[in-house]
Amino acid sequence: MEIIAKPRLFWFLKEGSRLDLNKPSELDLYVQQVLTRGGSQDVKELLRILEPESFRSSFARVKPFVPLDVRSFWEDFLGNR
Repeated sequence: MEIIAKPRLFWFLKEGSRLDLNKPSELDLYVQQVLTRGGSQDVKELLRILEPESFRSSFARVKPFVPLDVRSFWEDFLGNR
């Protein structure tokens, strides 16, 4: 699945860039940016478009790079503590 990168979250990418969420590196970039820079609507969209297992596996890879308070929330939510 491809999505267009929102400039508000992905200011460092060329406008109109697409992220292929089937590629683990691009999925991880998307998850990390939404969890660290996104608002509630961005998180809702993330949870709507990703399969739960895709989100879990990506979160496991990016959690060392997510702020502690955000990481703690998602670890509690996912039951990963």
